[in-house]
Amino acid sequence: MQQNIPLKLEELRHRRLQYMKSLRGDTKKASMLDRLALWITNKVGSMGFFLLIFAWTVFWLGWNMLTPEKARFDPYPAFVLWLFISNMIQLFLLPLIMIGQNLQSQHSELRAETDLKINELAEIENETILIHLENQNEMIIEILKNMENRVKNAGAQ
Repeated sequence: MQQNIPLKLEELRHRRLQYMKSLRGDTKKASMLDRLALWITNKVGSMGFFLLIFAWTVFWLGWNMLTPEKARFDPYPAFVLWLFISNMIQLFLLPLIMIGQNLQSQHSELRAETDLKINELAEIENETILIHLENQNEMIIEILKNMENRVKNAGAQ
């Protein structure tokens, strides 16, 4: 009577759980240095960090332009010390941000693969439901035919 044998519910749940475990396990596998790079990437890429650097720059340049000459430690207009410190910050943060972005990209690719697998599994689940419905329809039609035959046989007697 059954045309196709659908997967059991337990098998479908087991597959879905395996996909989710692989996604969760990816973040736990990251080394301490990778987690540090991700943390720095997230913090440096925030508006708070931008405001901190902006405030530091305004204070530094303002102090060295507006205070009396004896109080200045990085003379206007060169700001050599400010440029040196700014460049050092950039040189140290650039590779860390790139590492963090690479790690985020790898995790994003894994998440996309997991989403694809779960979507494929949902398609199998839909097909399973359709197979069950088709089988039920066939059984109902067969039951109706049997009942009609019984009614005809009972009426003929």
